[in-house]
Amino acid sequence: NSSFNALLKTLEEPPSHVKFLLATTDPQKLPVTVLSRCLRFQLKRIQDQDIALQLEKILTAESISFDVEALKLIAKAGDGSMRDALSLLDQAIAYGGQSVQYQATHEMLGLIDTQYLVRVLQALAVKESDALLQALGSLKANGLDYYRFLEDLIDAFHLLTMIQLSTEFAESESDELRALADLFTAEDLQLFYQVALNGRKDLQNHPNSEVGFEMTLLRMILFAPHAPVGVES
Repeated sequence: NSSFNALLKTLEEPPSHVKFLLATTDPQKLPVTVLSRCLRFQLKRIQDQDIALQLEKILTAESISFDVEALKLIAKAGDGSMRDALSLLDQAIAYGGQSVQYQATHEMLGLIDTQYLVRVLQALAVKESDALLQALGSLKANGLDYYRFLEDLIDAFHLLTMIQLSTEFAESESDELRALADLFTAEDLQLFYQVALNGRKDLQNHPNSEVGFEMTLLRMILFAPHAPVGVES
């Protein structure tokens, strides 16, 4: 506050050749006396596709080889911030030995292998509890961050819903994802999304995270409108 008060006089009568740009992620912490003397612009989150395109331009200008799918991973991890995405891009270049490739970027970000996610989604789509438990067994054998996997599932349910609802959105996604979206009903995706949200919240308080995670996924099948294979209705 003392610093802002010292700045206030200069803001009120600035030299003609000086322009002030004040940037903050906590505008509520600025004194009203300062805010009242500013033109305020609320910067919006940048869309993932726009971040990926900018990263592509940078790498092309720097003559660094890259995989477009790797840039999509970085853009998503940037969470709407170009600054964060650029930091991750620097890490990916170093991690990949002056090349940004999908597998290396996937490992750098600590993401779960998509093959396991697809297996779980396929089992959920047809509501086969045996197939689901087998997929979970493979996951646990390779080390599993239960909380992170639920986050990935939540993102996947949202993505599949968007593919179902928007033809334009679907055209920008892979054939594998479009085929996966066809396996689900819109109602099941909404139910699974809600169960995953609640399961992620409950997981932190569960005495056994493995049991809590398994019960969350089995709940999706058991609560679905149609009886799953191997379970009497």
